[in-house]
Amino acid sequence: MFKVLKGVGGERAFNGATISALALLSIFFVGIVVSLFTYTDWNTFMSALLSHEILFAVELSVATATVAAIISILIAIPVAYAISQTEFPGKDIVDSMLDLPIVISPIALGACLLVFFNTPVGAGIDDNIMKFVFAVPGIILAQITVISALAIRLLKSTFDSIDPRYEQVGRTLGCSKLEAFLKVTLPLAKDGLIAAGILTWARAVGEFGATVTLAGATAMKTETLPIAIFLSLASADVEKAIAVIFVLVIIAVVALIAMRKIIGRRYPI
Repeated sequence: MFKVLKGVGGERAFNGATISALALLSIFFVGIVVSLFTYTDWNTFMSALLSHEILFAVELSVATATVAAIISILIAIPVAYAISQTEFPGKDIVDSMLDLPIVISPIALGACLLVFFNTPVGAGIDDNIMKFVFAVPGIILAQITVISALAIRLLKSTFDSIDPRYEQVGRTLGCSKLEAFLKVTLPLAKDGLIAAGILTWARAVGEFGATVTLAGATAMKTETLPIAIFLSLASADVEKAIAVIFVLVIIAVVALIAMRKIIGRRYPI
């Protein structure tokens, strides 16, 4: 069998198989998007897209995702640097625990947050400091919980790719550890920081499970774009759901293109 795969014929067969798999998957996703266009007419689509409820969902999603992404990146920078550049007992265990939000269902994470705010400590925070349960801050907290692990993983890969000798040179020139990090390492990690910010922001915009569990699904209050889809389908308003889906698709495509432009600039092919 392996002999048959050798030579020009085998190479063509292999290339044909890989390209066919790519074509089939591309056709599948294109078909899904085309089916959305054929399901509703343009006037109905635009009317739903420009409705006050959908515009509110767009504004709330963009605002909460922006705050959540900024906080997550600020947290992820020191955490990712410590995991990347520092050796300490139990590092593998800590590193694995930081990945839990990636592999655990967002609904489970939201349920964990909800349980926490029903404990004496959590209830004290919710009642006396800031309202999270069924409130907008709960949306931001849920988004941070979900996207922080992604931000840490992306930035760890960025810091792993930076030669520590650059920072050591800065130290020999009189910089403190903090100054070397701020003046040498962070500028070198700029593209990775931007790419991580874009991806975590886009992921926060599309977050649903933890958000709906902690902040609820109240129209015109905690209604982000994914929750708007949920509410629209629950009320059988398919046209409105399709309009929101297109907004999310556009946001995702723009974010991915921007991220690939940054990666291409850093690692030109």
